[in-house]
Amino acid sequence: MELLVRYLDRSNSISSAVSQDVIKEENLRDDLRYYFMSPCEKYRARRHIPWKMGVQILKIIMITTQLVLFGLNNQLVVSYKEENIMTLKSLFLKGYSGVDEDDYSIAVYTQQGVYDSLFYVLDQYSHLGQLSVGPISYAQDEDGTLLPLVICKEHYKRGSREHLINEAFDIDAQLETVCMSHDPNTANQWKTQNSSFFELDFYRLVDIKITFQLRGINLRTVRSRELPDCYSFFVTVTFDNQCHSGKVKIFLDTDAQSSACRDWKVSGTAQKNTHYLLVFDGFVILVCITSAVLCTRSIILAVRLLQRFSRFLNENYNRKVCEDDQSEFLNGWYVLVIISDLLAIVGTILKMEIQAKSLTSYDVCSIFLGTSTLLVWVGVIRYLGYFQKYNVLILTMKAAFPKVLRFCCCAGMIYLGYTFCGWIVLGPYHEKFEGLSRVAECLFSLLNGDDMFTTFAQLKDKNILVWLFSRAYLYSFISLFIYMVLSLFIALITDAYETIKKYQKNGFPLTDLHKFIGEQKDFPVLEESSQADVYVRSSTLCCCQRVPVNDDVILIS
Repeated sequence: MELLVRYLDRSNSISSAVSQDVIKEENLRDDLRYYFMSPCEKYRARRHIPWKMGVQILKIIMITTQLVLFGLNNQLVVSYKEENIMTLKSLFLKGYSGVDEDDYSIAVYTQQGVYDSLFYVLDQYSHLGQLSVGPISYAQDEDGTLLPLVICKEHYKRGSREHLINEAFDIDAQLETVCMSHDPNTANQWKTQNSSFFELDFYRLVDIKITFQLRGINLRTVRSRELPDCYSFFVTVTFDNQCHSGKVKIFLDTDAQSSACRDWKVSGTAQKNTHYLLVFDGFVILVCITSAVLCTRSIILAVRLLQRFSRFLNENYNRKVCEDDQSEFLNGWYVLVIISDLLAIVGTILKMEIQAKSLTSYDVCSIFLGTSTLLVWVGVIRYLGYFQKYNVLILTMKAAFPKVLRFCCCAGMIYLGYTFCGWIVLGPYHEKFEGLSRVAECLFSLLNGDDMFTTFAQLKDKNILVWLFSRAYLYSFISLFIYMVLSLFIALITDAYETIKKYQKNGFPLTDLHKFIGEQKDFPVLEESSQADVYVRSSTLCCCQRVPVNDDVILIS
């Protein structure tokens, strides 16, 4: 009798353990099935509102609106800076036609031309208040003293003109710099008091630099109900004679830095409008934080599910999770959303500082806001992937990316070889090959069939050997990259596209994860399914209306 009781107890314990294992396996299957559902399928299964999708849609609208508002304001700033650069060149460069000559503003070829251009800059600076029609004035320090103009000439320490006659020269290559300052209040005396400074030895002269600082204010933003910005213009006029070729190049460089005006009083609604924008930006930050928290929660949940599934495979089948299944859990879209949220938060904080006139980093703010908006709109593709007819792009990119990346690495080596070769050989004879970056840009344009005849025609044909080399160089590059490399590149993507279309028609290969969720009895055996992939979602508009097959299954999240 005791033996019978022991046998029954043992049988009950074994059956209880088996039932516990079955319940544990079903719970894991239900959790995995629920995790990989679309938002509409989750709502249909458990009546949970898809907050994460709603937050993403709201974030797209708000970030795009914020970018448009900032872009319109930044456009005013860029336009103001560009017009001021044109104004300063027209004011201080004698004979400036409004168009720069190559990479410099203007050039002179005679000694008298250098003197005239030099004195013209100084005279224009002295009478700036009577010439400019814009709100530009001299810069002052904290004590209210005008900051003077500084002119420096750099020349060789010693030189002789005799080398022009008998081809012999005596020169000390050490450079000397001599500077003087010019106060606009002493416009009538500075020429006579510093006449010796302007006795230039052109055979020793390397360059002359004139630096001064001006102040300006952008009143255009007031019409847009924004507080105005005050600007400091650091202007440098350079007379470049380094080549000693008889051509003196004149450059005018301007570094414009905006800052908050010290004392300002604006009547109207500018300040009120700024407050509204600050409240809107604060709400954008709140939405981005919410989105980042929800996506981080999803990543943590995915990691826990991966650990549970890995432990289940190891305990029951003594197998490890394959890389394809691991990539299903590690969703790159969530990482993309989190990165875009962080960039949007930083960019919004910078934007708020700019609107409060305590920061002026327009370029840095533009990079953060622009990149975040780009990533947000790229993330929209994830929701289009729930449509079976729209997820072809995502699947093709995912399948072709590894092969395309390896192919680009190999083709890049050949491209770099042509870049270095073109720079060193054709650089002295062709303007498009003067620098490495310009060579790379020129070759990329040729690769896309752009501006081919001009590239051939602009080469100087004084050296017949270089001319012949250039023809062989250009013809070989165009033939190799357009007819072979580019065709192979397109073929890789086409092959991936055809593979995806075949899978969508005949069924995707099922991995361990797919078989486990699909309740396949021959789970450990990998084979192609005759039906469509279990993860090819139905139309989002239709999935909310259909009654699912597994609605009677209790899902545990």
